[in-house]
Amino acid sequence: MITKERPPALKPPELQRRYFWKDIWRDWQLYALLILPLAYFILFKYVPMLGVIIAFKDYNMFKGILESSWIGLNAFREIFQMDAFYNALRNTFVLNVLDLVIGFPVPIFLAVMLNELRIQWFKRTAQTVLYLPHFISWIIIGGMATQLLATNAGSVNVFLNSLGLESIPFLSEPLYWITTYLGTGIWREAGWGTILYLAAMTGINKELYEAAEVDGATRARKMWHITLPGIKPTIVILLIINVGHMSAIGFDRPFTLANPMVADVSEVISTYVYKVGIQSARYTIATAIGLFQAVVGLIFLLTADFVSRKVNDHGIF
Repeated sequence: MITKERPPALKPPELQRRYFWKDIWRDWQLYALLILPLAYFILFKYVPMLGVIIAFKDYNMFKGILESSWIGLNAFREIFQMDAFYNALRNTFVLNVLDLVIGFPVPIFLAVMLNELRIQWFKRTAQTVLYLPHFISWIIIGGMATQLLATNAGSVNVFLNSLGLESIPFLSEPLYWITTYLGTGIWREAGWGTILYLAAMTGINKELYEAAEVDGATRARKMWHITLPGIKPTIVILLIINVGHMSAIGFDRPFTLANPMVADVSEVISTYVYKVGIQSARYTIATAIGLFQAVVGLIFLLTADFVSRKVNDHGIF
């Protein structure tokens, strides 16, 4: 009797490799869809990271990055001796902390309130009105703020003057400027954040609300014991991301709202890098500041994720 020889048994790594390529071939259309996003991130996110070596070189645009001479950590020593850098760093942290403490809970509150609305047309209209400002450029918002809040000719102060009241220096005194900065940021971004929390609420089991209603729970109790715990993972992830951005700040918002009268509180890292790197053409210093900012942001992100995992068992990584 002739018996066929069995093929040699595949070792686990070989078996995994065969299944890997088999899965790739089976779903090649889905993997093909990843080509453009991957190319985008590689070309515009990872390749530019090679430019961080400018922070360690006496960069000369005519010589290029590779031909410029090395200076080691001299650029970092210089920025840590700049009073203007520490002022910009302080303002960045102060504005970001205020944004986090005051602005972060607003989308949660709005999402919970919208979720409780029973009139669907009003709910959709309110949601649309809330998130539309997200699509308005900060340049336009800056112009609107100037037209409405300027001390002498702003519409708000003209109205207050017509009532016999004094003008409010929304854009010309530090405390009022910070309030205006926070208010415009909340107005623009709160509605967009609300969408994320409303999407998270759709995953909450409706039977929990029905059971709570049978037990006689009020609407406030259902919000506190069902809705908020249901979106807790989303809240934690967004909070960690916001903490990770504590050392970073957008350029458009402080730049469009700032003016020389409030430079002591409006000068942040992004605007300072613009002035040093673009206006003064000190590319080495600007790159060193950007690298320092990125490293501090990474430390904040990892620390917030670690603390969140220890406390709430939720995190990003």
